[in-house]
Amino acid sequence: MGTSVTWRGVRVGGNATSMYRNAALLSLATVTPDRVTTSAELDGRLRPVLERLRLPTGLLQRIAGVHERRNWAQGQSFDAATIEAGEKALAEAGVDRGRIGLIINTSVTRPHLEPSVAVRMHHGLGLPSSAVNFDIANACLGFVNGMSLAAQLIDAGQIEYALVVDGEDADEIQHRTVERLCRPETTRADFMREFPSLTLGSGAVAALLGRADAHPSGHRLVMGVTRAATQFNDLCVGGVNGMYTDAKALLRGGMQLVMAAWQEARQHVDWSDMDRYVMHQVSDVHTAAIIKAAKLDRDRVPLTYPRFGNVGPASIPITLAHEAPSLSPGDRVLLMGVGSGINTAMMELAW
Repeated sequence: MGTSVTWRGVRVGGNATSMYRNAALLSLATVTPDRVTTSAELDGRLRPVLERLRLPTGLLQRIAGVHERRNWAQGQSFDAATIEAGEKALAEAGVDRGRIGLIINTSVTRPHLEPSVAVRMHHGLGLPSSAVNFDIANACLGFVNGMSLAAQLIDAGQIEYALVVDGEDADEIQHRTVERLCRPETTRADFMREFPSLTLGSGAVAALLGRADAHPSGHRLVMGVTRAATQFNDLCVGGVNGMYTDAKALLRGGMQLVMAAWQEARQHVDWSDMDRYVMHQVSDVHTAAIIKAAKLDRDRVPLTYPRFGNVGPASIPITLAHEAPSLSPGDRVLLMGVGSGINTAMMELAW
C-alpha cells in the first residue's frame, strides 16, 4: 500500500493521483486529413456482406453516431502531419525549438517496432540533441499520459518545455477490415467483433507544455487521476491487420472503472460542475452512458466523433483544440478517457 500526502487540501494516495504544481498547456495544434470517408461509403463497400447476413445499412450512423471520418490523401502521411502540428504548436507558443527538453510520441500508429516513432518527430522538428525523445503507448490514453509525465518533469525542474505529439493513420486497418468482412465465411459474430474498427479515423495533434509561472496566460494543469482494471486486457486487442473487440463487455467494464475512479476522485475534488468535459471520442453509446452515470450536463460535452470518428489517443486533444475558441480564462476543463486494457484517466485543466 502506497503512502499518501496532502497538497492543496487534496489527499494524494499511491501512484494513481497526480497534482501538478507549475505546468501549463501553452499551445495545441491539429492537422486534419483532406480526404473524407463517409459511413455511407463504407456501407456501399460492405453491402454484399450486410445483405448476406441480413444486417441493415446505417449501423455506423445509428449505433455509433459516426457519420464520417478523415483519411490521409495522396501525398499526406501521419508522420509528416504530426511534424506539421508540432511546428504549429511551437509557432503559436513562440518558443524556440532549441529550448525543448522532451518530445513524447503517443500514437498507436507505428510503421515499425524500432526505432521509436518519436525519433522521426525529433528529427523532423529539428530539435536539439539534448531533447529526450521516446514513445508512450497506452491505447487511447497515451496523450493524456504523455501530458502527465511531461508536467511532472517540468515540475521537477528537469526540463523547461515539452512537446507531446500524436499522429494516427487508420487507412490500412480500415481497408483490411472491410476486405476481411467481405469474405464469404464472415459470420454476424465476426462482423460485430470488428465493427468498432470501422469507426476509426486519422489525424495529428501536438501540445506544447511549459512552466506556468513563466507563461501566465497558459492553461494550468491542476490534477489527474488514473485507474486500471487490467483483468479486462483481452476485450479489445488491435494490430496492423485489425482490431477485435467485445464491445458489450468493454463498455460494461469501462463504465465500472470510470465510475469507480469518478467516485473516488469526488472524495477529494468536485468535478460535478466543470465548464467542459472533453471525453475520448468513441460513440453515441459510450458518451451517453458516461453522461448518464456521472449526471453530466450534455451541453458541456463537445463531440467530434460524428465528423472525425475515433482518432485513438488524438481524440481528446483534437476535441479540446476544436472547443478551445469557446473557452474563457478561468474555465475548468476535465479531460476524460478510457483505453483498452482497461485503463481510465482524468485530468483537470484551468483554462
